[in-house]
Amino acid sequence: MSLTPFTKQQLLPQEEKLEIARHKSELFIGIPKETSYQERRICLTPDAVHSLTAHGHRILMESGAGESSSYSDKEYSDAGAEITKDNQKVLSCPMLLKVEPPTMTEIELMNPNSIIISAIQLKTRKKEYFEALTKKKITALAFEYIKDEDGSYPAVKSLSEIAGTASILVAAELMINNQFGKGLLFGNITGVPPTEVVIIGAGTVGEFAAKTAVGLGASVKVFDNSITKLRRLQNNLSQRVFTSTIQPKALLKALRRCDVAIGAMRGKERCPIVVTETMVELMKKGAVIVDVSIDTGGCFETSEITTHEKPTFIKSNVVHYCVPNIPSRYSKTASLSISNIITPYLLQIAEDGGIESSIRCNKGLKNGVYLYHGILTNKAIGDWFNLPDSDINLIVF
Repeated sequence: MSLTPFTKQQLLPQEEKLEIARHKSELFIGIPKETSYQERRICLTPDAVHSLTAHGHRILMESGAGESSSYSDKEYSDAGAEITKDNQKVLSCPMLLKVEPPTMTEIELMNPNSIIISAIQLKTRKKEYFEALTKKKITALAFEYIKDEDGSYPAVKSLSEIAGTASILVAAELMINNQFGKGLLFGNITGVPPTEVVIIGAGTVGEFAAKTAVGLGASVKVFDNSITKLRRLQNNLSQRVFTSTIQPKALLKALRRCDVAIGAMRGKERCPIVVTETMVELMKKGAVIVDVSIDTGGCFETSEITTHEKPTFIKSNVVHYCVPNIPSRYSKTASLSISNIITPYLLQIAEDGGIESSIRCNKGLKNGVYLYHGILTNKAIGDWFNLPDSDINLIVF
């Protein structure tokens, strides 16, 4: 018998161990009616509800939840959702979908260990919000943090696309000759000098504002301190536009001549103020400022937050439009956009057998988790509110 390092036992054929198949899970999703001020969007369109219920999932909606996005209860019930007037019943579902973050009252009514998927809007949160969710051991995902395969944030991106396009359409309305407008048509009419537009910031908002303005025939100038962003914007537009880094002299010259100025800068904490009050005073009478970056403080020194009901004010003879939640004005488009991003994730979560295993398989989704069974897993939030946070990769692997 030849010598062998193995025992007789080890040489016998072993039984094979196979990976356990993941069992699909049934989701039970609650969609409450949005209560927060001026929120007109909804997370799922009737079509999205239909594709989820066709996969055997249950969806419970509060009556009237889709009305402000012009979707009726009937459309939702035809798509397979259950409709109820009982807000408490909706909030006790194991999984909740909202556009705005839940209010303290809503958190009270949620069951322990529920899952909530919503926006987070960090700048408007308070420490108590996270403490309340922690107490209920809730798992929470934020749209803004969910990443795509290419490392971009799809929800932030598409809402920025809407805000960028909308900013130009809003400006076009404000230039009409009502009490204060200049009575200008936003377009390139033969023999008439084109409308001049200055866009500050070359991110997604700036890019879509430029696309829309160019499409309407305006003459566009884009300012940003990142050459890479300016180059990307140039490449994504079908024609050449004037681009420049933010130099006070060049910016001032452009602002003095423009009819419309769009603020589309993003800041880490607060958006940097790029245009001073003096610069605004030198602008043409009746010019229009649309400050899209008002969410993070605005990049015009003269900007102050306004509402959808009373969207504008006049300062130094310049019309200012500083509504923080522009996409909500186009609620159906915004809802379609959110719905298209979130539905594939929901189907994937069910396919993977629940949120636990889905986070394991999908890094982009894992990035969206900021509370895991009540444990804060997002460093940015931890630093911002001075709360202890843990790395999700050490909890879920």
